[in-house]
Amino acid sequence: MNTPSPISEESMLRLEARIPVLAGSAFQKAYLQALTTTGKVIEARNGQLIETTAEGAVRVIRNISKPMAVAIGSTRVRARKA
Repeated sequence: MNTPSPISEESMLRLEARIPVLAGSAFQKAYLQALTTTGKVIEARNGQLIETTAEGAVRVIRNISKPMAVAIGSTRVRARKA
C-alpha cells in the first residue's frame, strides 16, 4: 500500500480555511432535504421556535430562552424537574 505523503503547513491552512464554507453548504443541503422529505423544518431564530413549511409559510411555535454565555472549561448541570 502507498503511504499518504505529509501535507505542508500551507496546504493544511488552505484546507482548514474551507471548513466554514463546506459546513454552510452542508447545513443548507440538510435544510432543503428536510423540507423536501418532511415538508417542514423547525429552527430556533431570534428567541423563537419557528416552523417553516415547504410552501414558504412561517409559524411561530413559541418563544424560547435566549442563548446563555458559558465560560470555557466551566461545568453546568441541568436541574431536574420535581
